[in-house]
Amino acid sequence: MFLGTYEYRIDDKGRIALPPKFREPLRHGVVMTRGLERCIAVYPVAEWDKMSQRLERQPLPRSKVRRINRFMFATAFSAEVDGQGRIPLPASLRHYADIDSDAIVAGVNTYFEIWSKPNWEAESGLMENQAWQIIETTEERS
Repeated sequence: MFLGTYEYRIDDKGRIALPPKFREPLRHGVVMTRGLERCIAVYPVAEWDKMSQRLERQPLPRSKVRRINRFMFATAFSAEVDGQGRIPLPASLRHYADIDSDAIVAGVNTYFEIWSKPNWEAESGLMENQAWQIIETTEERS
């Protein structure tokens, strides 16, 4: 489980250090892709495989399946965590997420996201304003 929010700098080679707590679950590598809200979504390989299988089973029209597969897989990159706990962030993903030198690493349960600081601040504001509504809606359905 990936928990917490951390601030890191991107080094000159486009690498980001990961929180020490995150490193052990990533020992077999990661898969990175575009997140839905202009961030980078990072999955342990095993979780990426599970997510891929869930997407295959979705009862969606073929055109939507093709589109979501392109969004998720055509922009994906695999990487290994180096001996100093860093992963390289591909330039195309950094550009997509508007990440320059500072980044936020946010745990999101089974995966984590990497955000530019301004995008994270905007998302945090939305979360604070909307979380109670989402929780109430979920509780009403239970």
